Amino acid sequence: MIADAPLPLVTLDDIRSAAARISGIARRTPLVYGSTSPSATSLRLKCENMQVAGAFKIRGAANMLARFGRDELADGVITYSSGNHAQALACAARLLGVPAVVVMPTTAPVVKVNGTRAFGADVVFAGTTSAERKSEAERLQHARGLVMVPPFDHPWIIAGQGTVGLEIVEDCPDVHEVYVPVGGGGLLAGVAAAIKALRPDARVIGVEPAGAAKMSRSLAAGSPVTLESAASIADGLLPLRPGDLTFAHARALVDEVVTVDEDSLRDAVRYVAREARIVVEPSGAASVAAVLQRYGSAADVARPVVAILSGGNIALDEIAAILAD
Repeated sequence: MIADAPLPLVTLDDIRSAAARISGIARRTPLVYGSTSPSATSLRLKCENMQVAGAFKIRGAANMLARFGRDELADGVITYSSGNHAQALACAARLLGVPAVVVMPTTAPVVKVNGTRAFGADVVFAGTTSAERKSEAERLQHARGLVMVPPFDHPWIIAGQGTVGLEIVEDCPDVHEVYVPVGGGGLLAGVAAAIKALRPDARVIGVEPAGAAKMSRSLAAGSPVTLESAASIADGLLPLRPGDLTFAHARALVDEVVTVDEDSLRDAVRYVAREARIVVEPSGAASVAAVLQRYGSAADVARPVVAILSGGNIALDEIAAILAD
């Protein structure tokens, strides 16, 4: 029996091409100190919460749409998402004047549903898991002749997300570690591809909620694993299974994947608000939770460490409740 050929990984050239393609759509987000304390200068925060549509996802969505001709997009685009990719695709499609349909879980946060609709997308609800909304999206895709823009497991999406890694190395050439929140793994895959090509000795660490540790379980098993269920306040990190391609990147390029518990996620949201004066959603704060789990505080980080704040789409009442706790 012949073993399956390894999946081709996204290259640095792919990522650089994506950076040129999305210039003018995605923002170059700031890399800021993780604390206002003058003694804490080694922890940096990559502020994708300040990105167009409030999360890194616009990078991949814009890169993928740019690869199609206008005639190919005439009937519209579709995706399935718990929220941040939904808003990103809706935003990118609106900029191009293309109709967008987004299948979201019935449990999607209202702030993300409203954000998606505000960009003009047609929102359809289906189930609570990624598999359920993917199935409905595929049905609608074929029924209406739409172009599918998957949330993470596609080389064009991964290359777009990898532009975060390019910017990190340009702004912090001596970076020692990069902490990356992990949902389906698109951001982790792209960032790892960029970082390891430009700074091979830098460590790339993926971070998952303990209640949704699909990449950790998959790496331990040696192949993608599907969780029976997932639960966390980090609603953007709840896919039950990593993608085949994102898993291949993680296995080849990522140094470690760690988990953080719910209290750590809340503590990280509060820490970022208090120490860096930045509002971030729990999914986006997972990276900081892992840094605090390892080092204790920004003041204890001795070498340059970057934590990616992957998103900031959180309702005001929710952030208020976490900060008041």
